[in-house]
Amino acid sequence: MSEPKTPTTPAGDTYKGWVFKWTNYIKGYQRRWFVLSNGLLSYYRTQAEMGHTCRGTINLATATITVDDACNFVISNGGAQTYHLKASCEVERQRWITALELAKAKAARMQAESDDSGDDFSQPVAPGQGGGSQNSEVQSALRTLGSKVEDLSTCNDLILKHGSALQRSLSELDSLRLTGEAGEKIRQVTERATLFRITSNAMINACRDFLALAQAHSKRWQKALQAEREQRVRLEETLEQLAKQHNHLERAFRGAAQANASSDNKSATGPGKGEASDEDDDNEFFDAMEEAPEFITVPADPQFHKRSSSNASCLNSEMCPDDQSLNEEPLAMNQESSTQELVPLKKRRTRISDKPNYSLNLWSIMKNCIGKELSKIPMPVNFNEPISMLQRLSEDLEYHELLDKASKSHSSLEQMCYVAAFCVSAYSTTVYRTGKPFNPLLGETYELDRRRESGYRSLCEQVSHHPPAAAHHVISDRGWTLRQEITVASKFRGKYISIMPLGTIHAIFEKGNNHYTWKKVTTTVHNIIVGKLWIDQSGEIDVVNHTTGDRCHLKFAPYSYFSRDVARKVTGVVMDKDGKAHYVLSGTWDEKMEFSRVMQSSRGGENGAEGKQKTVYQTLKAREVWRRNPLPEGAETMYYFTALALTLNESEESVAPTDSRRRPDQRLMEDGRWDEANSEKQRLEEKQRIARREREREAVSQRTSSQSEEAVEEDSFSDPTLKSTPYDSYRALWFERCEDGITGEQVHIYKGGYWEAKEQGSWENCPDIF
Repeated sequence: MSEPKTPTTPAGDTYKGWVFKWTNYIKGYQRRWFVLSNGLLSYYRTQAEMGHTCRGTINLATATITVDDACNFVISNGGAQTYHLKASCEVERQRWITALELAKAKAARMQAESDDSGDDFSQPVAPGQGGGSQNSEVQSALRTLGSKVEDLSTCNDLILKHGSALQRSLSELDSLRLTGEAGEKIRQVTERATLFRITSNAMINACRDFLALAQAHSKRWQKALQAEREQRVRLEETLEQLAKQHNHLERAFRGAAQANASSDNKSATGPGKGEASDEDDDNEFFDAMEEAPEFITVPADPQFHKRSSSNASCLNSEMCPDDQSLNEEPLAMNQESSTQELVPLKKRRTRISDKPNYSLNLWSIMKNCIGKELSKIPMPVNFNEPISMLQRLSEDLEYHELLDKASKSHSSLEQMCYVAAFCVSAYSTTVYRTGKPFNPLLGETYELDRRRESGYRSLCEQVSHHPPAAAHHVISDRGWTLRQEITVASKFRGKYISIMPLGTIHAIFEKGNNHYTWKKVTTTVHNIIVGKLWIDQSGEIDVVNHTTGDRCHLKFAPYSYFSRDVARKVTGVVMDKDGKAHYVLSGTWDEKMEFSRVMQSSRGGENGAEGKQKTVYQTLKAREVWRRNPLPEGAETMYYFTALALTLNESEESVAPTDSRRRPDQRLMEDGRWDEANSEKQRLEEKQRIARREREREAVSQRTSSQSEEAVEEDSFSDPTLKSTPYDSYRALWFERCEDGITGEQVHIYKGGYWEAKEQGSWENCPDIF
């Protein structure tokens, strides 16, 4: 909608100016030119667009206007249109609010008249028969209501007048001394108070009459308004369908024409104007952004949309077939399960015992722990959640479907997007989880067998105690393998705890033999002593495909009180081995991630914090790649566990004797018996210390009997394990220590045998740790 050259409305009915409009999580707020006229609020990118291109219009008659803070306000029509706006200052925001409220009131009055006339057609009345009587009835009701409103206005003026006089008289009475004039003044006050009471009663009666009339006609108005809204929705749906059909026909015609044309004609095709619906959708996501940290994304030039539609086979191979196959995946899963396994799936539990409310003096425990390694501090279970670190590590598989989708991707670059989203999804379970997992005992294991339900098997083992390290290996029937060895370094800093996971995560796909590696970011738990605990993730992740050289750089923005960006923001760019960007990722680590294809990139835009130019990416419309699953009902009383976490500690008879499910202190805590759990926890830790001292004595006796001190020095020089732990000869049961061929690190890799031992029920080699 454009502003008319010679407006017929008064000057006060038209208001225009610059306002910042929220566009998306990538672009943030952007300045737009807004025009308020005839009850309609329209916006444009620039003033020059008023003559030809309107970006959006909202009818204020049915809209709600709410204020967020000093400069922000929201306009919504209760449907698909919602504008989040921000003025330059509080005064400017109040001007807009005043103008919008006045325009809304006038538009509502105009719509009331149209609703009354529309109400005549809501009932089957023949023309010329009942329509005239109904119209006259409505006009009579409007005149009656108008007269009552005038009565209310008159009474209001009288109340103000008499109330002011009464206040003056009361003020004079307060300052009056006890003289002969006191009686006269008191009499005046009494008379004026009587007048005020009479006027107030008259206003109350007028209000009662007005309310009775309004209630009598409100149902008819509501019915007419509802019919109008339903008709508008039907028209909008019809218009959307027509636009889609027009778009489909236009693309089909263009594809057929280009198929018959020469390659020269294809390259010379002009960037014609795209349809408004597609352009609005693209602009809605990549509208503009205030302070992008490293790069700027803008909507791609329309010619790229044209070329993308003409080269459908190219882009569809990248995007569409993968989605189709993924949408059909649950059917394939059901068919596999029905043909391979006739036994019904095990029903997993959906609840655990509610968390008891135990009081604890936190400062008495924490005041002597500042600067110490957190894993070496004896902590009561009051700070824990009834789950071990091995089980918490297995929770990374909450969104294993992303790896299933990645294994079916036709492009390694798009596969990288799914792998990067899987990296981010691992942190979604931590947003409310402020409890500390149980430190696993040395030799403790945990299996997660979901082969029948989801096609994968997972095994974790605690392979080192100082420093604490856990090895993890996952094999999936869907064509991927995941392995990692994580060592957690944590420090208590008084106000917060920093948790730094050390180690590399590997994901290997059978299709294309792509091998990905990445590391984890730092987790910070704030308000340890005073306030409500909250968790933040910060740092950077480089996901590297060692087969193709592709790389994805993810940045987890730390929380800042002064930042206008959305909290828990994550951004990333997928690049090939030559450094060319192909996809841009954006979202939050606690909610969702989206990715969009880059059509063109250039150096430009605003300068960064260090004076460097930011990269500008022209992208297509974003697609959602991951979204967090909702928490189960009542999760706040169950440690905010997810649906998967609730099943991790469920008892199973066939697991190893060292499995975390069999750990007694953890089981007692889950049952709500925390005092017994604390005693059992101390017993297990002391048993672990005794076993360690026994291994040290055996190692010393064996070395002194077989070789001299010089030989020991040579072994410790050549074997890093002997040098780091000269007296502890412990070796993991299911994992073998070796050098990683990709990273060169000393890691533990699964050597096999666990699942075969489970099938045979042969656990003789398992140590007695519980």
